[in-house]
Amino acid sequence: MPIQIYNSKTQKKEEFVPLEAGTVKMYVCGPTVYDFLHVGNFRGAIFFNLVRNWLEKRGYNVSYIYNYTDVDDKIIDRAKKEGISASDVAQKYIKEFETDYATLKLKKHTQNPRVTEFMNPIIQFVEGLVANGKAYVADGDVYFDVHAYPSYGELSHKNLEDLEQGVRIEVDARKKHPADFALWKKAKPGEPSWASPWSEGRPGWHIECSAMIKGILGESIDIHGGGMDLLFPHHENERAQSEGLTGKPFVNYWMHNNMLQFGNQKMSKSLGNVRTGRSFLTEFHPEILKYLMLSAHYRSILDFSPTAIDNTITSLARFYSAMAFAEKLAGQSSSAAAPAAFEQTLQSATTGIETALDDDFNTPEVLARMFEVVRQFNNLARTPKQTPEKIALAVKFRDWLRSWGETMSLFQEEPAEFLLFLDDMLLKKKNLDRSQIDQKVQERSQARLAKDFKKADELRVELTALGIAVQDTPTGSEWEVAK
Repeated sequence: MPIQIYNSKTQKKEEFVPLEAGTVKMYVCGPTVYDFLHVGNFRGAIFFNLVRNWLEKRGYNVSYIYNYTDVDDKIIDRAKKEGISASDVAQKYIKEFETDYATLKLKKHTQNPRVTEFMNPIIQFVEGLVANGKAYVADGDVYFDVHAYPSYGELSHKNLEDLEQGVRIEVDARKKHPADFALWKKAKPGEPSWASPWSEGRPGWHIECSAMIKGILGESIDIHGGGMDLLFPHHENERAQSEGLTGKPFVNYWMHNNMLQFGNQKMSKSLGNVRTGRSFLTEFHPEILKYLMLSAHYRSILDFSPTAIDNTITSLARFYSAMAFAEKLAGQSSSAAAPAAFEQTLQSATTGIETALDDDFNTPEVLARMFEVVRQFNNLARTPKQTPEKIALAVKFRDWLRSWGETMSLFQEEPAEFLLFLDDMLLKKKNLDRSQIDQKVQERSQARLAKDFKKADELRVELTALGIAVQDTPTGSEWEVAK
């Protein structure tokens, strides 16, 4: 089955056919580096990492470009407040983002261009638009003339006349049309600036991505991604200026991930629910953020409520409980083969996962298929008697889940250690203390040794009521939070 991608421009799924056989040119808008990124910014970083991974697993050679906007009003404002240079602000928060990205264990991008590295190509790009009549100069500023590009609005499905009538900001009298947007801005006193044919100034936001794409990937690319909030005006303007310069199709497939909401509320400073990715990673764990982001389809709104986080922790605990058990079994030697029924389960799940990822990267279906395998493994493996077949089963399960987890950038933690971490979070939610549970389990073990089975059964019932699952093994009793 060929890969199907939902194209924001056509508003339908389309078969993915790259411009060049076997090669994918992919660009995703990265952060404006003036502060720590909020959790919503990481949805795109995590999702498009998966897109790149799956395309590579399907045999494509992917060039994945993810930029840093290091020239911007917000950066300049932060620099003034902190009494440092704008470049120092940008460098600081690029480093902070890359720390978070590495913490998430996502694959490095092919290239991370910065706007300041592309100033000459940006100026040349604007010169080309002025020369072919798509842009005009006004007192040191340069604007793109939207009426010189007849298909303006086709990407975001907006009507140009409605846009002009609905302009809320004060109209700049120097513009030919209210919807015209800045390609080059004359610098104000004290702002970072670069020499250009029009003024000492700096580029507009939209031209930056167009110039970086053209300079690195060429005039036409396969996939352009970003958050839904970038569809208009950023991506609409990118498309207009790029096609306005080259006359060629700019992007074949436009992909946009949806937004986050917090218990039916959008994240906003006015509501006080803005949360940085760093604070979440510090309080919880990168694995929790990645799983949560992939638990919903990328085009749907993602609930980031405490309930959603709790559900994610519980789901991850089920996966890692099975993985920890499998690791323990797999550490023993066996020449047996895994049961044929389980081999069929893996084959069916693999087909289902491949179909789901080919169908516009349906990650919830992928996780559901993985859960089916976990359930089957638990049914076959979690019985009192250990056999060579169970050992072979554990090896198959562990290797299969780790392989698919690598594509998702999930399930790569050391299972027993991470399960302990998750269980501690679940115990905290239940207001239970690990030492208290250890004591009760020890009391039960002593009762069993003393053949006081009545007391042992009573303690098991008590532990079960607390949400604790106890398993008796040849080496003693073990416990974990029930999954």
